[in-house]
Amino acid sequence: MWQAGTAIVDFTNPDACKWYSSHLARLMALGVDCFKTDFGERIPFNPAQVRYHNAADPVRMHNFYSFIYNKTVYEAMQSVGRDGCLFARAATAGGQRFPVHWRGDCESTFVAMAGTLRGGLSLGLSGFGFWAHDIGGFEGTPSPAVYKRWVQFGLLSSHSRLHGSDSHRVPWLFGNDHPESEKCSTVLRDCVKRKLSLLPYLLRTGREAHQNGIPVMRAMFLEFPDDLNMYQLDTQYMLGANLLVAPVFSEEGKVSFYVPHTGHENAAAAKWRSWFDHTKTYEQGCWYTETHDFNTLPLLVRPGTVTAINPKLNAPEDGDYLAGLELLVNGPLEGRDRRADRGLEEGGLGRHDSPGGPRRPAPAPPAARCTGRRETQYWREWREDGRDEPERRGRHAPGARLAQRRQISL
Repeated sequence: MWQAGTAIVDFTNPDACKWYSSHLARLMALGVDCFKTDFGERIPFNPAQVRYHNAADPVRMHNFYSFIYNKTVYEAMQSVGRDGCLFARAATAGGQRFPVHWRGDCESTFVAMAGTLRGGLSLGLSGFGFWAHDIGGFEGTPSPAVYKRWVQFGLLSSHSRLHGSDSHRVPWLFGNDHPESEKCSTVLRDCVKRKLSLLPYLLRTGREAHQNGIPVMRAMFLEFPDDLNMYQLDTQYMLGANLLVAPVFSEEGKVSFYVPHTGHENAAAAKWRSWFDHTKTYEQGCWYTETHDFNTLPLLVRPGTVTAINPKLNAPEDGDYLAGLELLVNGPLEGRDRRADRGLEEGGLGRHDSPGGPRRPAPAPPAARCTGRRETQYWREWREDGRDEPERRGRHAPGARLAQRRQISL
């Protein structure tokens, strides 16, 4: 182990599991609702030095130890009526049953940041639905540029944590001499607000990960297997089925990314659009190179999708996510009445607030807001009967057929 005086618990011994779980129960009685199952990977495997209660082979136990370690903690939480919620580092095959996970220690550099994404995409392809990383890197101290770019990346994930080894990750320690719009605290605040607004969408995406094993942050070819350009991409990813993210891994803000073919039935009208500027469109099957300041990054909305957001949320505990719910629509939508799509084709991204208002206002200009009571009604129906929220999704989506029955009114 890492530190003198520590020892390895033999989780093959039922009495050891009971003893360990009793201490967790004591902490949960104080209000603890999540445990970070750190370490678990540097397990001795010399048969001359290690003997397990169940006589297991120490070599074979080296990897499997992380499974029984996380399993013990997860089941301890369930035994006292809590939803098991870990923050696990070590894992092996089957460890996705005990979410969530993070990458572990890495350097505070752009190179390590890019490697973090590559490793996470690989983990997602191994069946792990929820993965994240230490924002800003763990070892060393990040430069203000690394810090801000990592914040952008890390706040577009299922779960997020700023964490460092020998230096803190609070934003006011970095780049205080920068202009107000580029200060680390400003960038972090904006990124946190963006993630909060995405919580309705992330909740649905997380449910898909739970039910089907499709990761929240997924490799591009998992969502677009028919586009052969996808299989080599390891510096961008899909956040759920609707959002393409290309983190910036350079000091000057230069980034190259590929926009995939979606297979949309109306490819000429189906445009990917910038999250930040709804009038900015991208052609399918093309590479783009852009330079971004610290207020933006390539974050693209997939054509033919409806993305649930709530800009009014100020904290995850704000309660009813329907209060202030909006649907961000990037048409045209497939399988719909063409008249309902006409406003989307002419005006780009349409936005629906809930509840109240007319059912069919005039075609919307880019990023305009339209109102429609039907959106809240449909969302609530899908939520209450246990089906998926009515968004256009990838071919993996179990609720895609149901979603086609829903009409969008503009």
